[in-house]
Parts: sequence; C-alpha cells; structure tokens
Amino acid sequence: MKALSMTKLFFVLVTFVSLSLAAEAGELEKAYQKEYAFLKAQKAELEKRLETEEVQQTNELQASKEKVEALQAKLLEVSAKTKVSSEKLEKLTKILAEKEDNGGLTGNVVNQARLALEPYGVKVSDDNKTTDVQKVQQAFGTSIKLYSQLSSLRNEKGEFYLPDGKKVEGYIVKVGNIAAYGIAKEAAGALAPAGNGAYKLWNAVGSSDDAKAMFAKEKTESIDVFVYENLDKEVDYVTEKTFTDTMEDGGVIGYIIFALGLFGLVLLGLRVINLMRASTNVQDITQIVVEKVESGKKDEALDAIKGFEGSTARVIKSTLRNIDKNREHVEDVIMENILNESTQIDKFGSFVLVIAAVAPLMGLLGTVTGMIETFEVITEFGTGDPKLLSGGISAALVTTMQGLIVAIPLLLIGNLLSGWAQSIKDSMEQKALHIVNLYEKYRG
Repeated sequence: MKALSMTKLFFVLVTFVSLSLAAEAGELEKAYQKEYAFLKAQKAELEKRLETEEVQQTNELQASKEKVEALQAKLLEVSAKTKVSSEKLEKLTKILAEKEDNGGLTGNVVNQARLALEPYGVKVSDDNKTTDVQKVQQAFGTSIKLYSQLSSLRNEKGEFYLPDGKKVEGYIVKVGNIAAYGIAKEAAGALAPAGNGAYKLWNAVGSSDDAKAMFAKEKTESIDVFVYENLDKEVDYVTEKTFTDTMEDGGVIGYIIFALGLFGLVLLGLRVINLMRASTNVQDITQIVVEKVESGKKDEALDAIKGFEGSTARVIKSTLRNIDKNREHVEDVIMENILNESTQIDKFGSFVLVIAAVAPLMGLLGTVTGMIETFEVITEFGTGDPKLLSGGISAALVTTMQGLIVAIPLLLIGNLLSGWAQSIKDSMEQKALHIVNLYEKYRG
C-alpha cells in the first residue's frame, strides 16, 4: 500500500514536471518565433539599408572618379602650360644673360676707347644719360676722323728742342703718327721724342733737306726719318762709341788686355826683325860658297862670306871650318850650330803664343766680374729698366771682345812666324848639307 502510494506520487510528480515543461516549451517557442520575426525584420531593414548604402557609395565613387579624371585633365593642362612657361622663362633668362654680357662688353669697349683716345685729346662721353651703344658709336665715329687725320701728311705750328737743349718755334711736319720733321729758322731735320709729348731735333746727318722737302710736299726718292712709337719717353741721341769709351767699359781688365796686346805686337815686331836678319842673303851666301867649293877653293869661300851676317851665314861658316873632318863630325857641327841659332830664331815666339792664350781668358774673367756687378744692380734696383740691364751686359761683354781682338791676330801671326822660323832652320840645314855633299864630291 505504501509502495503504491509512492508510485502514484512519482507519477504525479512526473506528470507535473511534464506539464510544467510543456508549458515552458510553448512559451519558449512563442518567444523564439517572436524573436525570429524581429530578427527577420531587422535583417530585411539592414539589407535595405545596405542596398541603399551600396547605391549611394557607387554613386559617390563614380562622382569621385569623374572628379579625379577632371582634376587629372586639369593637371595635365597646367603641366603643359608650366612647361611652356618654363621654356619661355629659360629663353628669357638666356636673352637677359646675353644682354648683360653684351652690356659688359659694350662697357669694356667704351673704356678701351676712352683710354685709347685720351692721349689724342679726344674724350668719350661719360654721361649716364647716354647709353653705352651710343658711346661706342660716338667713339667709332671719332676714331675714323682721328685715323684719317693721323694717317695723313700735315703741317702744324709747334716747337721742338735743338741738340744743345734750346727750344725753338717753327713748323712740325707730321708723317701720320709715327714720324715728324721740324723746320725752324735755326735748324731743320727729323724729330725724335723728347718725353712728355715734346720733340727734339734728331742728330742724324742728312735729314734737313728731307724736312724741307716734306714741308713743301715735294716727292723724294728716299728720306731719313726717325720712326717712333709714342712721345712719352725720351730717346737718347745716337752717339758712336770711341776707343776711349770702349776702354772705359772694359775697366781695369780691359786696360790689362790692351797692354798685353801692345806688348804682344812689340814682340811680334822684334820677332819679325830677328827672322829677317836670320834669313838675310841666304841665296847670295849659298851661291858664293857653292862656286868656290866647286872650284876647289874652300879657304877662299870662307873668306868670301866673312862680311855676311845672319844665322845662315854663321852656320855655313862653321861648316866650312870643319868641312875637312869626317862626315859624322861635320853633321854634328851643323846640328849644333843650328840648335844655337834656334834660340835666336825662336826668340819671343812662345811668349807671343802665351799672350794669345791668356788674352781671351782675361776677357772671360772681365765678363764674369761684369755680370756679377750687373746682377748686383738687378738685385738692388730690379729689372724695371731694360736699358740698365742691357747696358750692364754689354759692358760685361766688352772684355771678351777685347780679349779676342788681341788673341786672334797674335795667334794667327805667331803661328805664321813659327812656320817661317822652322823654314829658316830647315833651309840652314839643307844649305849646309848641300855644301858638304859638294865638297866631298869635288874633293874625291
């Protein structure tokens, strides 16, 4: 009974639970359906909104694309215009640079024209109101007129200096712009620059007639003219150097060389006298002795030539005194006498050649010392004055010239005299041996 009650209670509980669950399931289903319907409605609304957004975005995207394409087209148009503008700007910049360069060149031309024309008293306008082109045109126009004037022969009143420094008035005949002649009561002739735009009468001989002919515009075959570059710097008169001037340029060494030259000439003169004495009457002596020896008159031959002097006479006399002895002894006597005479024959010969060798060395010494002095002057005063430099070098070379002037004739004449002396000695030996041979021939 008790068990049955429990079973009924269980079934009752199960039934209650089942009913409760069924009721809850129905409510859940209704809630689900309600939620499903809501979600479906939301989905439909979202899909509609999505469709609307897609259409809107598509329209906006299309509009943006069209706008971008329009901007790109505008950009290309602007880029093309910018390129054209850049090219125009570049061309204008080049034109401006050329204009500036031309302006600078024109300014330089104006300055050069001003400097070139100023010495002739022509002024180029420096007014700021006048353009450089106008100034150039003015300068060229003035230059053409000036060229015509300067390239013509014209007579002008003027003044010039005489060689003694006196200033005289007269006429100046200008030959273009390179030469001039002066004509005054006191003198006439070619003119040379005196410095600072002045003229002085040139001291050349023969230009007086040319000046008068040029003044009268007469034709001449030739003229003596002094051509100058400008009148700013004075030109020194032409002066010929005298012997004294040359000696002074050579200094102490120059005088020493001159003394050596004089001494060498004296020695040459003495040597010529000695050689002339040594070779005096050689043919006469030989002819007399040969005739006597051929006749067998040896003693008469010696007596016949006693009055003759000279080296040849002494050698032949000694030969005749020993001619009776043997051949070897006679030849020794001949050679001994020739050696004795050689001292007199060769006298001063070596000394002359020594002077000829020393003179150019002395000249070289003078040149070296002169160049040293010139370089000292250059160190002190610089090389701004070419005349000073060239004058120093010229003076330094004078001693070399003097040394060569002394050495060349001494060396040449000295060697000629040495050859003459040797021929005299050879002649003495030949004549003496010829006499010995004749004596032996006729004695045998």
